[in-house]
Amino acid sequence: MNKYFGAALVGAAMTVCIGGAQAQTGLLAQIKSRGQVTCGVGPGLAGFGIPDAQGNWTGLDVDLCRAISAAIFNDPLKVKFVPLSSKDRFTALQSGEVDLLSRNTTWTMSRDTALGLNFAGVNYYDGQGFMVRKKLGIDSALKLAGASVCTQQGTTTELNLADFFRANKMKYEVVAFATSDETIKAYESGRCDAFTTDSSGLYAERLKLSVPEDHIVLPEIISKEPLGPVVRHGDDNWLDVVKWTYFAMLNAEELGISKANVDEMLKSENPDIKRLVGTEGKFGEAIGLPNDWAYRIVKHVGNYGESFEKNVGQGSLLKIARGQNALWTKGGLQYAPPIR
Repeated sequence: MNKYFGAALVGAAMTVCIGGAQAQTGLLAQIKSRGQVTCGVGPGLAGFGIPDAQGNWTGLDVDLCRAISAAIFNDPLKVKFVPLSSKDRFTALQSGEVDLLSRNTTWTMSRDTALGLNFAGVNYYDGQGFMVRKKLGIDSALKLAGASVCTQQGTTTELNLADFFRANKMKYEVVAFATSDETIKAYESGRCDAFTTDSSGLYAERLKLSVPEDHIVLPEIISKEPLGPVVRHGDDNWLDVVKWTYFAMLNAEELGISKANVDEMLKSENPDIKRLVGTEGKFGEAIGLPNDWAYRIVKHVGNYGESFEKNVGQGSLLKIARGQNALWTKGGLQYAPPIR
């Protein structure tokens, strides 16, 4: 054997062994040993992450955490939810207090690079808007010159707010608070003329007001807010688990696989379906999971469309249209790479 060729083979083998060792000693292995996923969520945003009186968490972001648990443990309930404020969320992730963030967090360049974090996808395409009282007679954010605006500290919302008023040469007064609850309470008490956050958040926070119908969401969207799950730099295997859990939910919806029919789909001869439910190929092994990992996700949690509709869509109190969050096959932006 050529000595250089032999050396190359040895080097390749070492790389595979090292990679395998990393997969076995990384965060996924710790989670398996621990017996639960620790998921950082918002302190309470209807439709995305909120606990009921018994402490049971529900929401679009919560479902992603449950889907990851289902993929790993075949059980969607092996999740510890840690409510985190906007100010504390990144520190909690960086320090290892949580395994991932799944709490309406905007993907930006600085967060993706300077903070040592990786975004695993965009599970909700959003944009910042404004809410005002109907009695003010304002029908456009461009009529907010001189207004006082309530917002939350430590968010992209503050920066977008400043950019919007500066770009339109309007003066305003910012009234900022540490938490979303403090912010919406200040708005309702009359501390400010308008309330601004992501559009999805406006619909959720409006439900907390004593008379939600007295408030309207203005039509302007002033920013791009791609929201998604976040993990720490340095563990590619864990990043793969999180992003492919999300992709599996999207692919399941595109293929017509739902909680109701996933067992029947095990008999399908469609190659795309066979690969997703695990009856063909060994795609789970590549990320340290059983080959029925995606079947488990759909069986226990459902596809992306099911999660969307029950939490924020027409089956929820928010009744948000799919819009940009429709599948790419239906004019939306939601698109997942194939399992193959």
